[in-house]
Amino acid sequence: MGAAENGRRPFVTRISGPVVTVGGMAGASMYEVVRVGELGLVGEVVRQAGDTATVQVYEDTTMLKPGAPVERSGAPLSLWLGPGLIGNIYDGVQRPLPELMARGGTWIRRGEKADPLDLSRPWEFTPLLVPGQEVTEGQAAGLVKETPLVEHKIMLPPGVGGTVRSAAGKGAYTLNDTLAVVDTPSGPVEIKMLQKWPVRQPRPARARRRVSEPLVTGQRVIDTFFPLAKGGCACIPGGFGTGKTITQHQLAKWSDAGIIIFIGCGERGNEMTEVLREFPELKDPRTGRPLMERTILIANTSNMPVAAREVSIYTGITMAEYYRDMGWDVAVFADSTSRWAEALREMAARLEEMPAEEGFPASLPSRLAQFYERGGAVTALGGWEGSVSIVGAVSPPGGDFSEPVTQHTRRFTRVLWSLDTELANARHYPSINWLRSYSDYLEEVENAWEKIAPGWRELRGEAMVVLQREEHYRQIARLIGPDALPDGQRLFLFIGGIMREGFLAQSAFDEADMYCPLEKQAALLRVIMALYVGARDLIKSGAALADISALPCVGRVMRAKTECPGVQELADLEGAVKDELAELSVRAGKGGVV
Repeated sequence: MGAAENGRRPFVTRISGPVVTVGGMAGASMYEVVRVGELGLVGEVVRQAGDTATVQVYEDTTMLKPGAPVERSGAPLSLWLGPGLIGNIYDGVQRPLPELMARGGTWIRRGEKADPLDLSRPWEFTPLLVPGQEVTEGQAAGLVKETPLVEHKIMLPPGVGGTVRSAAGKGAYTLNDTLAVVDTPSGPVEIKMLQKWPVRQPRPARARRRVSEPLVTGQRVIDTFFPLAKGGCACIPGGFGTGKTITQHQLAKWSDAGIIIFIGCGERGNEMTEVLREFPELKDPRTGRPLMERTILIANTSNMPVAAREVSIYTGITMAEYYRDMGWDVAVFADSTSRWAEALREMAARLEEMPAEEGFPASLPSRLAQFYERGGAVTALGGWEGSVSIVGAVSPPGGDFSEPVTQHTRRFTRVLWSLDTELANARHYPSINWLRSYSDYLEEVENAWEKIAPGWRELRGEAMVVLQREEHYRQIARLIGPDALPDGQRLFLFIGGIMREGFLAQSAFDEADMYCPLEKQAALLRVIMALYVGARDLIKSGAALADISALPCVGRVMRAKTECPGVQELADLEGAVKDELAELSVRAGKGGVV
């Protein structure tokens, strides 16, 4: 399709940064991929009017001139999907960065092309089909061990079903080898390892499921107080330096999702460089294998073309849906959606669209919704249950949560982990403000939590009340001083301090504290709440808070997160707390066991 339908070869007529106007494009489709100029820069049709099309180019258009030739592809921007994705590092349009670096060094040359997957590499294939078998769309034609951690199902593409005419045997095959031929109502279809799928089109599923399992992250403030369900969506807003990227790094390392996809969308190059250097060296905490054996990285930093930043979000979510369809739980981390929205704003300005709030396009809410709604828990076409969980970081200018990207993102996500500048400056990690954050997945994950820690919902509710009242009395103490408060009110300041340091704060560098299992989280919180309940009852009966705070168990409770490795040690500590409180009650002459 090198020439337009009217016989004129497409050519550039106008250039405005990454937005190029092309003539001779009659019959072109929206989102059709084109090659622009002598270098063949990758672009995508975003507007069509008669013989003229507007193209957003995913590469630098410097030195591009009017009259330059344009070649149409006749197809939308599509990803290569198949074995070899895991462990790879791509840019926003799925060019493999290690391959490009091997060719040209540090800088990506304009017009550089590279196959996203190695077409010459053989993969050991185990067939699951036999001739004469009736098959349906999404069914597995065979299995490939992509990495030691990931078994890759070679699935029939959506819309392909019928009778197996022929099937390959067990052996080594490349991505383009024919593994089976299926007779469908529209004719025979060859099944290969390699599939292609348009990035802007959600992959179909048999049904959407209600989320019910928590995405375990090992971070206490998240798992216990503001949990995210597998298949849910979360927002992490925070000003500069509050730890959005670090928090996402920790979640990527420790979450119990089977596949991790990290999208560096418009972030600073040094932050993405840290990810690219650190992730290949990390060990999976559950298997001891390299974490990259179940991770895909997409790097599109702030100095890369802005149009490619816009499409990188769709690249990541399409890969996530592909592995979801195999029955995997996939976690997508987008850092940051604010930079993605800024790309939308710049492209809209060059397209001369009418701006809305703060210059963002009027389509911003719908574009955010299109992204987040591609998450969810589903029953795939093949019958497996999988999920895509999305965690999007938002970088509001000046920490202003009322700006459009933050506000619209909150409409489409059910979890808010609000990062706090004061906590970050105080070196409190994670700097998630427990009074401004929330989770709407408490009911969905309650049954799963109750199996692990009976009484979790009630325990969590009591702890949140303590934290809320602690903040209330902290405000009063700032005005009149803590000594002016009675012991019953100062108790909330005392327990709140223990909760902050002994439970909410977590060290990313302490091997005993960087990850906390759910059982340990519940046991640790029970210890702190046992101290609170016992101290409250003692104060009501006349005991002094000073005597309670001097008990030996208080220091042990503060250090329990690192000194008590398991649930049994915490249960023993809880017993010691109750014993010391009871002994204090007797010494005070109040009698009875607390």
